[in-house]
Amino acid sequence: MKSVSLFKFSPDRFAYCLQKCLKAKTLRQGKQVHVVLLLAGFDMNLLSMSSKLVGMYASCGDVSSARKVFDEIPNPNVFSLNWMVLASAFNGWFEQAIGYFSLMQKLGMVRNKFSFPVMLKVCVGLMDLNKGKEVHAVVYKMGFEKDVALGNALVDMYCKCGSLCYGHRVFDRMHERDVASWTSLICGYCNVGRTDQGAILFERMKLEGLEPNDFTWNAVIAGYARSGDSNQVYVLLSRMTKEGFVPDLVTWNAIISGFTQSQEAGEAFKFFSAMLVSGVKPNLVTITGLLPACGSIGSVERGREIHGLIFRMGFDINVFVASALIDMYSKCGSIKNARSVFDWTPVNNVASWNAMIGCYGKHGMVDSAVELFDRMQEEGVQATVVTLTSVLSACSHSGSVEKGLEIFRSMKESHGIVVCKEHYGCVVDLLCRSGKMVEAYKFVKSIPINVTESMIGAFFNGCKVHERRDLAKLMADDILKMELKRPGGFVTLSNIYAADGEWEEVEYWKLENGINKMSLLASNMIQSVQQQNDGVIKMRDRTAGVDG
Repeated sequence: MKSVSLFKFSPDRFAYCLQKCLKAKTLRQGKQVHVVLLLAGFDMNLLSMSSKLVGMYASCGDVSSARKVFDEIPNPNVFSLNWMVLASAFNGWFEQAIGYFSLMQKLGMVRNKFSFPVMLKVCVGLMDLNKGKEVHAVVYKMGFEKDVALGNALVDMYCKCGSLCYGHRVFDRMHERDVASWTSLICGYCNVGRTDQGAILFERMKLEGLEPNDFTWNAVIAGYARSGDSNQVYVLLSRMTKEGFVPDLVTWNAIISGFTQSQEAGEAFKFFSAMLVSGVKPNLVTITGLLPACGSIGSVERGREIHGLIFRMGFDINVFVASALIDMYSKCGSIKNARSVFDWTPVNNVASWNAMIGCYGKHGMVDSAVELFDRMQEEGVQATVVTLTSVLSACSHSGSVEKGLEIFRSMKESHGIVVCKEHYGCVVDLLCRSGKMVEAYKFVKSIPINVTESMIGAFFNGCKVHERRDLAKLMADDILKMELKRPGGFVTLSNIYAADGEWEEVEYWKLENGINKMSLLASNMIQSVQQQNDGVIKMRDRTAGVDG
């Protein structure tokens, strides 16, 4: 057999081939090497051949094959375990990644510096700050804290897990910093709205002789866009160009998305036009960033223009774009267009189903929402927490008490959904809107989790609307006994007394519950503004019609 000559290759040669396949991510050739090794009966323990196979499969994205090879290794080494942690994390299987990481300790292995950066990304994926601190402690204990790549990973983890002070502390203690170190910290500040502090770090970085890269520029520019500061965005774009960086699609998308998030729809469209003038073509990320801007200003004409652009540019409408289109048309009051998008989407996932059910719910079309919900289950799409919240909200807005309670009671048994605070809040709102205040009172008292400010606020507002001051006082007494003092709820209760002219009761509750005069006045002002806004919205809806 001619193929027998292949078997005369040395183990070193096969190990080299696997390493090349790993780096080039060539799965087909890697599988061929694996087949030859099996046919030749090579000892897989030689040169850690099994571990190299695990690395090759994991690098090429074939996690199932990597796991099969790994499971057959009698004594896995750090290299193979690092790859299993990486492959699991890359696919979002964070708990499994933690399992492989923990296995190193169980097997008495000494982890190397490559074991930790991936594990820190797992902590970010789980948003588990405590687990991140545990990993940091091991890093410190093993003396790896001086490693720049590991330091960067720690800064990134702390910033993304919401502990900016720890991230800055790690940054300050780093003996050596590179562009990635500065960029991670700058991103941390910009992502939490502290863009001015991020900009100061940006200037410090330049003073220390390090030139920012595209990621650094984009982080600061996007930060100012999210805060709605168009002047600073223009200034930074000008500086960026002068320093030799050309704003690319990522930059423009970050700006457009940022202004959309800051409710500056006009600025989002201005920069979208500037992007087109500059010759940069939009992609689906651009589209999904712009569509919420159309919804925020209720401009169905703008939305239709973007919808048309999708077709003119030949983009496929995937489920994410479909969901964004449905949500946009819903916010613009165009239910027919929203339903058309839903019906024309080739494959709807749970996000698009939720968007359409939510659309019906917002417009009080409870029958359509429930009908679509039933169809969703018939087609085998698993409902989520968001789905049930949308359906319950629809029942609340339409006053369908019995249907809402029926769905609520069947959540766990029929849909496998654990009831959460949003669902309890919907039921409180449902009962209060329909005037069933006694039932609402009993329901709030039976809630097994800590009641939220919104639940108490909804109940007290219901008492105010339906003139049930007696129940409001009972609830207040219950809250005091449970030591769940909530000033916002008591301000509403004070307003109930004030409406009846009983100012002595107002003063009593203010003194008893630590509500000062300023907080009460502020609350009254906020409520007044909210009532005015609600009146404007209702008037606009009556004049604009449902299908604008």
